[in-house]
Amino acid sequence: MERRTIGAGALSVGAVGLGCMPMSWAYSASRQRGEESLRAVNRALDLGSTLLDTADMYGPFTNELLLGRVLKERRADAFVSTKVGLLVGDQHIVANGRPGYVKRACDASLRRLQTDVIDLYQLHRADPEVPVEETWGAMAELVRAGKVRALGLCAVGVRGGRRSGGGLYEGTLRQLRRVQQVFPVTAVQAELSVWSPEAVRSLLPWCAERGIGFLAAMPLGNGFLTGTLTPGEGFEPDDMRARHPRFTAEMMAANQPIVAGLRRVARRHGESVTPAQVALAWVLAQGRHVVPVPGAKRERWVTENAAAAALRLTPHDMAELAALPAARGSWD
Repeated sequence: MERRTIGAGALSVGAVGLGCMPMSWAYSASRQRGEESLRAVNRALDLGSTLLDTADMYGPFTNELLLGRVLKERRADAFVSTKVGLLVGDQHIVANGRPGYVKRACDASLRRLQTDVIDLYQLHRADPEVPVEETWGAMAELVRAGKVRALGLCAVGVRGGRRSGGGLYEGTLRQLRRVQQVFPVTAVQAELSVWSPEAVRSLLPWCAERGIGFLAAMPLGNGFLTGTLTPGEGFEPDDMRARHPRFTAEMMAANQPIVAGLRRVARRHGESVTPAQVALAWVLAQGRHVVPVPGAKRERWVTENAAAAALRLTPHDMAELAALPAARGSWD
């Protein structure tokens, strides 16, 4: 598989990563099977999808434990990325950026992942009660202690930006400017896909100008861009899409032209090419510093996603995808 680098430190990863969250959190619990997920992670590594992206809050904790079972045997094959800064409670999530907590959380993640060092340690969300410089300073100390190789920042989500009415990533860019004064940012993670292209306008160029890697979260639109979801089919109550404004039956039906456009482009490249592969190829085409991190929990999807690295979209393809209608949600 094609290789890409993350940040000025030239940390090398496969062109397509693996988002591990769906294996144990946020999606349908009835479809979460540990052994099947382990096979998916091993398959990803076999195919060169070396970036494994997780977080201590996924589960919570169970996602890191699952990856630890693979890393115990295959640490040298993987680029390990995990996150800190969010705590999961009973029906709520809170931020914790206190330096002491960050250091304890890192030690706990290292134990669960069964590794001596985390390749990329990301701040999941800044704590509004703690200056972000203090949190970032504690994370920098972990680098100096040899427990972490590089630091990353996760951007604030789309819906918050839409409600504020301001520039979607203005808050994230302010945070990035502040923490850059403390210790270099190696990577930024934010949503980026055909139906959520907002990062292309400001966040992506900001990273490119500074040699900062970009991890594209949700590049398959939480599964919608694969073309495998049926409007009105519904989701299990614990599935985050059951409450997502783009996954009501009405909005899924309204956004079908986006999937149809991906299918048209896929057909031009051969019968075996899928809408999901086109969606990932579009993300890869946004820059050499961009690495899509699609979530998957089955070997089949991991294999399909990895193959997207070999798909080269033409200028005509890119123009057609750019002309697709904007995604709609229940906020519209």
